[in-house]
Amino acid sequence: MDYSKRVMDIFLEICRIPRPSGREEKMGEYLMNFAAERGLKAKKDDVGNVLISKPATPGYESCQTVILQAHQDMVCEKDATLDHDFMTQPIDTYVEDGWLKARGTTLGADDGMGVAMALAVLDSKEIKHGPIECLFTVSEETGLTGATQLKPGMMNGKMLINLDSEDEGQIYIGCAGGMNSMIEFEYKPQPIPAGYMFLRVGVDKLHGGHSGDDIEKGYANANKILARFLNTAQEKYDLRLCSINGGNLHNAIPRDATAVIAVPFADRENIRVDFNVFASDVQNEYHVTEREAKFFMETTDAVAECIEPAVAGNIIRSVYAAFNGVYAMSMDVPGLVETSSNLARIRTEKGKVTMLASHRSSVESAKYAVQATFAACFRLAGAKVEQSEGYPGWTPNPKSELLGIAVRAYKELFGRDPQVKAIHAGLECGLFLDSYPDLDMISIGPTLRGVHSPSERLELATVPMVFDHLVAILRNIP
Repeated sequence: MDYSKRVMDIFLEICRIPRPSGREEKMGEYLMNFAAERGLKAKKDDVGNVLISKPATPGYESCQTVILQAHQDMVCEKDATLDHDFMTQPIDTYVEDGWLKARGTTLGADDGMGVAMALAVLDSKEIKHGPIECLFTVSEETGLTGATQLKPGMMNGKMLINLDSEDEGQIYIGCAGGMNSMIEFEYKPQPIPAGYMFLRVGVDKLHGGHSGDDIEKGYANANKILARFLNTAQEKYDLRLCSINGGNLHNAIPRDATAVIAVPFADRENIRVDFNVFASDVQNEYHVTEREAKFFMETTDAVAECIEPAVAGNIIRSVYAAFNGVYAMSMDVPGLVETSSNLARIRTEKGKVTMLASHRSSVESAKYAVQATFAACFRLAGAKVEQSEGYPGWTPNPKSELLGIAVRAYKELFGRDPQVKAIHAGLECGLFLDSYPDLDMISIGPTLRGVHSPSERLELATVPMVFDHLVAILRNIP
């Protein structure tokens, strides 16, 4: 039987269900109804996590219980020019060159594909397996809320397969921990002198991507790019910063950033020339990774007030100076990013400019050190900085029994060894260990690219490969 077709049918159903982080109510209803229609036991906890249980198939009753785990929510990012409401409109999918994509939005295969694979196992009457528990958590993308608040006793299995990885042929056994920084500059609005013109300046259509999985790939950070130009311009002109906004989610590399500035009329031509030269330089620097980047400087409506110049200067300089990107590579795992930061979002509000940044590391002390380095830069500039509690990493266990089963099953299926790796992105596995310290865990998934951005896409050929691997693992559980 072509199980992968059932996986894709379920995934396309999920694409019609609204499921932004924190708004998974409809997704939870879908899961509970899915279980009820098949006579399966299901329960939902206080935060919205859903657990569906399926008994063993005949002959497999004595096998250990396996937990299949995925998260219900998706990152809701879209092109700036697209009018799309994620709460009312479905994801508009299409196939191109063997990849499933979405028109102008994130696809939601992170982690809709994990949900679909788990549901396909629940739906099947032919797959051989022992007792199954399928855990679907909430708000993974905005703070791992479901995993953080998962209580002891919700599930009983001792082996867990996380279905939230993004590379077929790779089995993950560890991940980085993370935390956020919240930055706030307060300012007094000041009137803008006469004789100034107003410009809207910025960059958009950058690649973006996952701030963990893509941080080492050389993609530009829109907030940093914009601050770079503003820093040069404020040294040369009597520039007034009226507003600055960029990025969105803490776990996405910002794709766009915009500022409204005012400069004396006498400088209007010179600053345009400078910006054109700047844009050309940056496009040359990122000619491999940012081929679609768009830079713009245009006149805009006058505004009455600006950020007081001293504070504005500190904002621009600190954003430009703050560390962003790969901070350190692992000394233990070749090619693995150990520690990183992502300056994810900037917002201008009345009387304050706020920022959000994420920090990751597979070394707990380094996670706190890179956050402190980041915070020191902004505190020197006069900002208030607070940090989140964060979440722990998942320490690899190369001697895992479940890993051994998964490696053998993969080699039998495909005639080659899978890669066993750790990942710099955050997975919920580390948090599960707080309440379930005896869990034996691995993470697998089909190949995804561009996650957390409108370029997110799923390589269709990898779906049956991963699902066949999952079925083989379940069949071989002792």
